[in-house]
Amino acid sequence: MLHKRSLPGSITLYAFLILWAFICLFPFYWLVTTSFKQPLFVNRGPFYVPFVDFQPTTQWWDEIVFAKGTSDATWRHLRNSVIAAVFSTIATTIIGCMAGYGLSRFRYYWARLGWRNDNIAFWIISQRFLPPATVVIPFILFYDALSLIDTHIGLIIAYTSFNLPFAVWIMRDFFNSLPIDLEESARVDGATRWQTFLRIVLPLSTPGIVTVALFAFVFAWNEYLFSLMLTNFEALTMPVFLAGQTTTRGVQWWYIAVLTIVMVLPVMFLGLFFQRYITRGLVAGALKG
Repeated sequence: MLHKRSLPGSITLYAFLILWAFICLFPFYWLVTTSFKQPLFVNRGPFYVPFVDFQPTTQWWDEIVFAKGTSDATWRHLRNSVIAAVFSTIATTIIGCMAGYGLSRFRYYWARLGWRNDNIAFWIISQRFLPPATVVIPFILFYDALSLIDTHIGLIIAYTSFNLPFAVWIMRDFFNSLPIDLEESARVDGATRWQTFLRIVLPLSTPGIVTVALFAFVFAWNEYLFSLMLTNFEALTMPVFLAGQTTTRGVQWWYIAVLTIVMVLPVMFLGLFFQRYITRGLVAGALKG
């Protein structure tokens, strides 16, 4: 009887979820189909179904991704994005783990301001609230003096600076949720603080580390303002290249569709691959909370 009463509610729930999934996934379907459309079908649409409403073509994929010569710009900008995102993610994760562990396990006191660990942690995360546009001009002047304009290392430093507060805050909370007894037992057995951190704390913190790394990568991968202002040609990334797909003939939606898919796929595969780590971290936090 209880099962019969819950059946209408289950049907309603699944219907809503299917509808919501359709709403969320339809833009991606539209994106994929647009990448295979001729300009005529894009401008005179909407045309939804391939081989029924329009004849697909791989011309834009050949020009932007596969054809030698015409695809060089795409691969150059994609390589710049990978370099900036990967190395800034590594730096952010390493420094964030060490700083978060320090704020979790040590006690600091800044006598001049009367700040303790919680005050320092809040000040660190408050830097993430700072709009990047407010510091672009100082970055330009600073980078010009150090010859870092249009360099990969310049982008890596900028991305790391803005992703680090988030990493420190998340890792501090994750380390706070770990039992300190294991570390104390290792110290009694003769392990140093550094050995305890590397061999015990970090393996237990894998879900938190993966979560921080994934978010840092996504933030760096999608960043637009710093890449626009701090690069000219050599280190220009995909978001700026994508935004520049406007010519005297107007917006070329077929090119934008292909480039957007190329940008989305790496992040999508990373999210799917590390999903189990992220889920494990959320479940562990819920159980300990």
